[in-house]
Amino acid sequence: MSSSDKPGLVERDVKDKVDDKEDNSGFIDKVKGFIHDIGEKIEETIGFGKPTADVAEIHLPCINLDKAEIVVDVLIKNPNPVPIPLVDIDYLIESDGRKLISGLIPDAGTIHAHGEETVKIPVTLIYDDIKSTYDDIKPGSIIPYRLKVDLIVDVPVFGRLTLPLEKTGEIPIPYKPDIDMEKIHFERFSWEETIAVLHLKLENKNDFDLGLNALDYEVWLSEVSIGSAELEKSAKIDKNGISYIEIPISFRPKDFGSALWDMIRGRGTGYSMKGHINVDTPFGAMKLPISKEGGTTRLKKNREDGGDDDDDEVC
Repeated sequence: MSSSDKPGLVERDVKDKVDDKEDNSGFIDKVKGFIHDIGEKIEETIGFGKPTADVAEIHLPCINLDKAEIVVDVLIKNPNPVPIPLVDIDYLIESDGRKLISGLIPDAGTIHAHGEETVKIPVTLIYDDIKSTYDDIKPGSIIPYRLKVDLIVDVPVFGRLTLPLEKTGEIPIPYKPDIDMEKIHFERFSWEETIAVLHLKLENKNDFDLGLNALDYEVWLSEVSIGSAELEKSAKIDKNGISYIEIPISFRPKDFGSALWDMIRGRGTGYSMKGHINVDTPFGAMKLPISKEGGTTRLKKNREDGGDDDDDEVC
């Protein structure tokens, strides 16, 4: 008998296979639904949930002419009854879409059960690296930044999760103030000890204000140190502005040798000044260097009215 004589057998065979597929599909769906229900029941009973994270604060513990040390405090809350590992921390700091620095911190710790942890992310920006890469970023400027952080955690039931965070702000590229000695006012002059006041001009070349708190300095005349000191001094130097301060100094003129005679004869002698100023800024405290190399100082001649002019002229 030919195959065409047995249509009933073929149809039944095909129908059985279709029914088997439908039964299997239905069974798999039921299993998936059962597992999902069980997962939800476990989650409800045991209390598993997704952790949360937020940038609590950004610190600048150290900032100077070379670098800025940044510490990002990230608060992570774990609602689960078991500790969860913080697998990786991936971070990026960019400015106007340009990468300044990026990095990865592996195995960053564990978040306690039903607890919260503040995770600190330390980042160091090297200014030379930034300025060599981006020519338009100049010393003294303030640049915007965007911080992006991805926290990767491993949570029971949910598996590995990525918690993305973002924070924006501004960071300075500091520039050292320019210093000039306007004049020296002699309050008492003797060969053994002379007391004088230095009149200094400080120019702030930054796009942010400087609040002067203290300074240390040392002054040389003709490569001879005439004194150094540390003192507290309050003054405000506006952004891109100039401030004048006075600092006392005492020295022994007999130690200068020929340098003092050159000043008296009007020939002038070279001077230099170096030190640091401690300032407050909108970005935190900074210690910035001040220096003046070279320059010439000489004693003024007596006034025409016969009086003595005890101010030293500085060029």
